[in-house]
Amino acid sequence: MSEATISFTDHDLLRTLFGAGDQYLRQVRDSVGIDVVIRGDELRLHGEADNIQRGLRVFQELQQIIERTGRLDPWEVEHVLSGSNGDGVVPPAGDAAEDDAHASIDLFEKAKRVVPRTKGQAEYVRTIAENDLVFSTGPAGCGKTFLAVAMAVNALRSEQVRKIVLVRPAVEAGEKLGFLPGDMIAKVNPYLRPLLDSLNDILDFEQVKRYMARDVIEIVPLAFMRGRTLNSTFIILDEAQNTTLTQMKMFLTRMGQESKIVVTGDTTQIDLPVHVTSGLVDAVARLGGIDGVGVVKLTGRDIVRHRLVREVVRAYDDQAGERKSRRK
Repeated sequence: MSEATISFTDHDLLRTLFGAGDQYLRQVRDSVGIDVVIRGDELRLHGEADNIQRGLRVFQELQQIIERTGRLDPWEVEHVLSGSNGDGVVPPAGDAAEDDAHASIDLFEKAKRVVPRTKGQAEYVRTIAENDLVFSTGPAGCGKTFLAVAMAVNALRSEQVRKIVLVRPAVEAGEKLGFLPGDMIAKVNPYLRPLLDSLNDILDFEQVKRYMARDVIEIVPLAFMRGRTLNSTFIILDEAQNTTLTQMKMFLTRMGQESKIVVTGDTTQIDLPVHVTSGLVDAVARLGGIDGVGVVKLTGRDIVRHRLVREVVRAYDDQAGERKSRRK
């Protein structure tokens, strides 16, 4: 049996780390397989040497999250624990952890920041900062749209751009909704709602309304982009796996001077007809080697939604792999 001690000087941090009713403390203890004894401002870990090391890494990462954001959510604890068991990535101490902190996104609002939760997300943020055109692929829940919107808000508020345009193809996911009631905005709203949800998670609702009323933020269907040239604009194309080759070419050529484009999508959830090639898949293969174009592939390890989302994605990926093996 081995033992290690962690000392804390901030009582508020310690309370946040333990969680309500010590729920986080018990969660770490049971998941990692160690005994945790509290002595004043110290945590004493008892257990097998490997488990002790995992426990130290988990508590260190949870402490870093609290220091960066001032809070700790249940899904963050789950994500860190899954990383300690090999399903995700727990950032190590030292230079690598500092690099991730530098990738945090300042929203210039009451010291509010968005912090990448995984190595893949940190790489994604850095790629957006360093390139004018970025393609990001990955499964649901890995932060593709959310982080892109946060980077767009950062660029707007630091006066790198004058406008944000959020774009999405109006493609139904396996269901035919028929003719929707209302004017044009009401008809396309269900398709564009996920982008608005990301925006409302980052900014106050009233601030979003003001930006949209002043046309500083615009949310439009992909079909309405034809013929436009957007200068000094941060443009995000979401669900790009459902674009055709022609649509993707049309969209990418809207890019004006001092503009930035981020294209996101999940190539495992293409809702186009079987005989139609995805514009996202084609663009990544066609443009990936061009200077100034960044390509980031996020994986199941970068999923930061509910723990079960990672398991769902893995189950479907495993089944797809088995089908490919049988066909071969």
